[in-house]
Amino acid sequence: MADNTGLQAAARARKDEFYTQLSDIEKELRHYRCHFQGKTVLCNCDDPFESNFFKYFVLNFNQLGLKELVATCYAASPIANRQLSLFDVPGASRSARNGGKPYVARVRVVRDATGDGAIDMTDIAELFKNGENSLKELQGNGDFRSDECVSFLKQADIVVTNPPFSLFREYLAQLENHQKKFIIIGNVNAITYKEFFPLLMNNRVWIGPSIHSGDRKFNVPDDYPLKAAGCGLDEDGKKFIRVKGVRWFTNLDISQRHEKLILTKKYSPADYPAYDNYDAINVDATADIPRDWQGVMGVPITFLDRYCPEQFEILGITSGRNEFDKRAWPTKRYINPMQINKNGSMSNGSKANTRATLLVDNIPLKELCYQADNASGKFKIVYARILIRNRQLEVTEP
Repeated sequence: MADNTGLQAAARARKDEFYTQLSDIEKELRHYRCHFQGKTVLCNCDDPFESNFFKYFVLNFNQLGLKELVATCYAASPIANRQLSLFDVPGASRSARNGGKPYVARVRVVRDATGDGAIDMTDIAELFKNGENSLKELQGNGDFRSDECVSFLKQADIVVTNPPFSLFREYLAQLENHQKKFIIIGNVNAITYKEFFPLLMNNRVWIGPSIHSGDRKFNVPDDYPLKAAGCGLDEDGKKFIRVKGVRWFTNLDISQRHEKLILTKKYSPADYPAYDNYDAINVDATADIPRDWQGVMGVPITFLDRYCPEQFEILGITSGRNEFDKRAWPTKRYINPMQINKNGSMSNGSKANTRATLLVDNIPLKELCYQADNASGKFKIVYARILIRNRQLEVTEP
């Protein structure tokens, strides 16, 4: 691709360049150890001087039985500009070490320099001193989509990294185009992307097992503004932020995705109202999925945390058009409970969307509702729902 395009992509990526904690990497990757024997692993969004992905694979290189570890980073990596590194590299140029040039680290041998049987930081310091491994400057800017970095992708068996959230669609498309196995971390809202959801629906990608709720701490570059609550400095003086709604995504099979969900609830019309514009019932929580409903159900996107493909079939999502649509209102007027006029008139009109809606008798407090043109009643908008069907319906006695 053109150099100026790559520079723009690198600039966009650094705006959300979050560095994953080693503890989070360890908790997730312990589920995949059987996949790494004899494989080449690529971390193509990772400054090898600071990346915890690179650090994890070096520390576990021999235990995992890796063939090779490759890591590349963007030009002028802001983390490297601090002139801190995991190791001193006499063979690397000053410009590479100070972030002036992007570089590629290739590790084929990790020796136990201390002789204690365990790889530690002392061993990492010896990585590039005997010529068995290499650290070289890249010709381009280190963008993962550059021809130079794509050549490393083609040689890799498994890609493991935290791609820039702003480039998640493009990053995933590249992995798909090259049919690569991967373990990556991203925002849970990626589930609703039109480019991504079909992969989940067709069991070509699934959720990793270690993160199902809460926020996660990520280190950020020195120039990153700390404005949100939960930001700060860690014990090493590095900036960090907390990010909500992150998930691991992978296409490597793991035993956890085949564990069936135990269902305890029974269907009743009062507990599971039908959508007005989708031929499905609404289920507000994964734990509330009825064990005896044979039709289509709309469940929260977090259902994918517990999704077992042998137990459930994914049919679609309510944020896009599909065969279960009953209607889409051409226009609607939002009803904000805090803005209803004294005379009972409501707020201005707005275009309708395809999100699922429930008919309500009363306006729920602090929830977004609307009234549609050419229709009576008021409607509650429901967040995006995944449409599923139970493959193993419980048969009850009459």
